[in-house]
Amino acid sequence: MSSVGARIIVNGVVQGVGFRYWTIRKASEFGINGYVANLPDGSVAIEVEADRSIVEAFIKEVKIGPTYASISDVKIEWREQPKGYKDFNVRYAE
Repeated sequence: MSSVGARIIVNGVVQGVGFRYWTIRKASEFGINGYVANLPDGSVAIEVEADRSIVEAFIKEVKIGPTYASISDVKIEWREQPKGYKDFNVRYAE
């Protein structure tokens, strides 16, 4: 298996609803490395690295989101060259 990277931008009601911490739990379940961060425009950015099939399964979950979120749009930018993240965490500024 070869790792790929993806930058995922999630729009909708995704701040103030536990989205980042839900994302951490999901990333842990999938064995994904990277980070999640709130963006100033109200969206959330997620950087992930794992086998492409794992990332695709993770993205399906992100499109649903946690109970109190309301996802209106998900944009994905694929990278064939991973950045080498060692864990998954919250970033507080991007």
